Amino acid sequence: MEELEAKIKALSKKAAELSNQAVEASKIDRKLGLDLMRQARDASVECQALIQKLKRQQAA
Repeated sequence: MEELEAKIKALSKKAAELSNQAVEASKIDRKLGLDLMRQARDASVECQALIQKLKRQQAA
């Protein structure tokens, strides 16, 4: 479970960093900003899936 928690924490941090980069990049290059935001969303979705997996493991 600790490994899963570490992955969740890392993905969450990655999503936040990508989101912040997207905001800054979109001021200069809209396409790059959208691409970074898409990557942030993907990381967030993967993070949420891992959180659900962790919850299922804790319930079992």
